[in-house]
Amino acid sequence: MRGLAPALLACSLLGCRERSGIPELRLAHVASPGSLVALSAEEFARRANARLAGRAAVHVFGSSQLGDDETLLIKLKLGTVDFSIPSTIMSSAVESFGLFEMPYLVKDRAHMAAIERRIVRPRLAPDAAQRGFKLLAVWENGFRHITNSRRPIAGPEDLAGIKLRTPRGRWRVRLFQSLGANPTPMSLSETFMALQTGVIDGQENPLSQIHSQKFHEVQKYLSLTGHVYTPAYLLAGAARWRALPRGMQEVLERTAQDLQPYVYAQAAKLEKRLLADLEASGIAVNRADRDRFVAAGAPIFAQFGAEVPGGSEMIEAALASAAE
Repeated sequence: MRGLAPALLACSLLGCRERSGIPELRLAHVASPGSLVALSAEEFARRANARLAGRAAVHVFGSSQLGDDETLLIKLKLGTVDFSIPSTIMSSAVESFGLFEMPYLVKDRAHMAAIERRIVRPRLAPDAAQRGFKLLAVWENGFRHITNSRRPIAGPEDLAGIKLRTPRGRWRVRLFQSLGANPTPMSLSETFMALQTGVIDGQENPLSQIHSQKFHEVQKYLSLTGHVYTPAYLLAGAARWRALPRGMQEVLERTAQDLQPYVYAQAAKLEKRLLADLEASGIAVNRADRDRFVAAGAPIFAQFGAEVPGGSEMIEAALASAAE
């Protein structure tokens, strides 16, 4: 490939997928416009494209245009998608990521940053690499809350019998089974219709997803449980990543990691604004009894520690990181 122009060389490495003569890098996700994940993806593309200066261009495909989370993980490995931003689904793809399915594990964003330094980079990123994924950055999906059409959720007992949509992650399913709900794993893109038609009673998501997916239009109650904090991970397929020129890798990874302060700042602003918008929409908002949920969710920590290699050590390290 000696003598090829830079754009043509990049095209050969990227499989000659172009748009307007510039090699295209596809970033796909399942979130709707206006959500934190969508805003993060768009800002990453803007910054990366400015730094790449025509060597390649990141193009964003949101709202499940290129598939649901499970499909996108497969496409990452196949190389038909270059980047994706999974969240809960990572606990099914790489079992150590189930750490972030533990209820009330992450206290705040400063705690999450400490967990990233202490656990994600030295332990989870290599685990992901062994399964064929390159972890570029840890962004945010958010603190999750429950909406439903039947009653306010003040404590775990109020979940009894509620058909609740969850992502496809075994620890989230197990958590809500232990709390008495009837968890129903389902793609995000299918959830609105299932709520509207009464196939399910409720769902749980960060405020950003609740608002952008318009779940408040088909739900009566929003209960602020904050039961799980879910990071969002900017991933590439390992094989596809290795095919990129070294200089392009450096630009993309640096841009992804530099974006974290922006993501956290957007998340904090969105939480305040979206809660006010949701309250104004007419959905009934209540604050759940956090202590009762903490107590009810405690047994799942022991299960994770027993079933996942190194699980107990990761939990201990994560809890200790709150003091850093």
